[in-house]
Amino acid sequence: MNIDIIGAGIGGLTTAIALEQKGIKTRIFEQAEQIKPVGAGIILANNAMQVYEKLGLRKLIEENGNPISSMNITKSSLKPLSKIDLSYFEQKHNTKNIAIHRGTLQQILIDKLISTKINLDHKLTSIVENTNGYSLEFENGERIQSSTVLGADGLNSVVRQNLFPNNSIRNANQICWRGITEYELPIKFRNELNEAWGKSERFGFVQIAQNKVYWYALKSFKKNIKEFSIHDLEQYFSDYNSVIKGIIKSTKKEQINTAEISDLKPTNIWYKENVCLIGDSAHATTPNMGQGACQAIEDAYVLSECLSKYKTTKAFSEYQNLRLPKAHQVVKASWLVGKMAHLTNPVLIGLRNQMLRLTPSSVNRKQNEQIFQLAKI
Repeated sequence: MNIDIIGAGIGGLTTAIALEQKGIKTRIFEQAEQIKPVGAGIILANNAMQVYEKLGLRKLIEENGNPISSMNITKSSLKPLSKIDLSYFEQKHNTKNIAIHRGTLQQILIDKLISTKINLDHKLTSIVENTNGYSLEFENGERIQSSTVLGADGLNSVVRQNLFPNNSIRNANQICWRGITEYELPIKFRNELNEAWGKSERFGFVQIAQNKVYWYALKSFKKNIKEFSIHDLEQYFSDYNSVIKGIIKSTKKEQINTAEISDLKPTNIWYKENVCLIGDSAHATTPNMGQGACQAIEDAYVLSECLSKYKTTKAFSEYQNLRLPKAHQVVKASWLVGKMAHLTNPVLIGLRNQMLRLTPSSVNRKQNEQIFQLAKI
């Protein structure tokens, strides 16, 4: 079996590694002319790290990242509202939750590939079904014949738009800034993810290496008035804790990435004959639960297991049955969390904060139990 993967992101690379280890040949086609380390971090939650344990990458990732044993939602003052202790899951699954530079993770995955070639400067423009499979046409003028295709090309997937037209992207009306900075966090924050909620905005930060902090900030905007100005960031978060203000101030403005937040409205069809969608192409989610890449990594594991057991279409069907309910659960829950975090009414904010404070830890643990549990294949 030969499989062509469109996209060399975290999902595409992990899938190629998993398939290689099953003896399945792959090629990757990536639109970028070169793979550069993006200025952002990533949190590999317990479910993702369980997959990397199976692929023989856990130890290397742990050595290059920073362990996170607690996820906290706080007020703008960093006073805790909700705390999820991750040590229970660390012990249960024998894997830690790791915060790491996205570029570092990407290079680890590339180095793990043995036979798979990554074809750069190959931006897919169309995929057409023909008698021999599929014709892949690229912006550079190249045309390739393929028998089996995996669309790992993200939220704006060309594979999905060509072959799965009944889908829509939802805009959350939120702007997200992401950055990495040299900053010495107080000791108590060094093995935690903290996300501070205010009024129509929030700020999260986590250490990814010694004195290196990844942070993200989100702010709501009205449909016709978008807040994009990096230079106003300090003003937007002027009422927040001094640690947050220090993180913003220490970051070089030219290294801050700005993007609108969107997701893919849940769709129930992820495959068609010998073409299948994975990761954001199938179930792009808002980043409110830190599960976007983690769900793509789970896709890689489940799909590789299915392809090693069944013929292609049957494998895609089984993969969809196993992964769709959980992925949709994450998309829906993340969308809801994003709306809750950006409330503007003071009364509703007070009720939300009280609800977070009063939610028993057992409830939080049960919710995360479902997210961290891998599918049984």
